[in-house]
Amino acid sequence: MFEHRKDQMEALLKENEEFRRLYNHHQQLEKRVIAAENGTAPIEDLALNKMKREKLKTKDQLARIMDQAQAA
Repeated sequence: MFEHRKDQMEALLKENEEFRRLYNHHQQLEKRVIAAENGTAPIEDLALNKMKREKLKTKDQLARIMDQAQAA
């Protein structure tokens, strides 16, 4: 995630509590989605789709914070 902005992401993880919280939440969702898709954590399709939407929303929030920090 955000491979082309790795330095900025690492700086925000150290400096910005909201960014760190959102990043950790995104990582947890990523693990749960992967487990569900691999079949190691069975989950209904509706719940999986909801989790994927939440993951994308979180990623958008992270990108917004990164854009705002870069503009500042």
